[in-house]
Amino acid sequence: MANILLDSDVIIEWLRGNEPFVTKIAELLEQHSQLFWTPVSVAEIYAGVRKSEETRAGNLFVLLESVSISPDIGKKAGEYLKLYAKSHGVESADALVGACAFIEKLPLWTLNRKHYPMKDLSFF
Repeated sequence: MANILLDSDVIIEWLRGNEPFVTKIAELLEQHSQLFWTPVSVAEIYAGVRKSEETRAGNLFVLLESVSISPDIGKKAGEYLKLYAKSHGVESADALVGACAFIEKLPLWTLNRKHYPMKDLSFF
């Protein structure tokens, strides 16, 4: 059993039925792993959801746990922006997702490791 924070890109691949995401997420759920997403990912998913994906996207609320963005997460995201925005191009959304992973002690599953140069994060 694992607890994992899914980045938007992984959720999109899963929604679109792409392998190996469908199989791996099914395996994780069968093992009673808890899968999380952030309000940032919710916004990104709904901003780009295709008509054919709307029902599946709505069903994610049943399967994924939400990480609330707290003041501590906001502060950590600000620290990440201060450290990495200019040097690595880290944007607010990725800083917030990274901060959620750090504060909640969740490994982050992302396809864009370059968006997360933070040395204190763990990855799935």
